[in-house]
Amino acid sequence: MAERDRETVVVTDGDRGGGGAVLAVVLLIAVLVVLFLVFGGTEMFSGGSDPTEIKADINVKPTTN
Repeated sequence: MAERDRETVVVTDGDRGGGGAVLAVVLLIAVLVVLFLVFGGTEMFSGGSDPTEIKADINVKPTTN
C-alpha cells in the first residue's frame, strides 16, 4: 500500500487577542478611580481639615523633687 503525502494548512484570523486585555485594564483603572473618589480620596487634594488645628488631651501631673 502506498503512503500518501498529506498537507495541513492552518488559517488564523490574525492576532486579535490583545484587545480584550487592554479593555480589562482600562475598566480596572476606571473602577479604581471611582472607588478612590467615593471613599474620600478628594480630601487629599482639597486640604481636608485644617492642618494647624491639633486636638490633644495631655494629662500633666506636677512632679516632686
